[in-house]
Amino acid sequence: MLYAIISQDVENSLEARIKARPDHLARLEQLQKEGRLVLAGPHPAIDSNDPGEAGFSGSLVVAEFASLNDAQNWADIDPYITAGVYQQVSVKPFKKVFPAG
Repeated sequence: MLYAIISQDVENSLEARIKARPDHLARLEQLQKEGRLVLAGPHPAIDSNDPGEAGFSGSLVVAEFASLNDAQNWADIDPYITAGVYQQVSVKPFKKVFPAG
């Protein structure tokens, strides 16, 4: 089943994000390699694809896991959590409707 992992950053998270980003991306690349990643990316803190020093306010990952517990366990060990980037993470079942396929 698909799960949405919705994360909210702490204030001024950009420096910590930059430091932890390679490890964070490596985990997402592994999901992609396994064919389980639907989409992933950050939420810019301002209305811009390149927010610069404004940074990001959180992230969204939609991926396939065997269970809600597995998705939560995966989210709990994200490098952004251990680096103090995320202040809150919600994991919810997700039903993809569009695009069809």
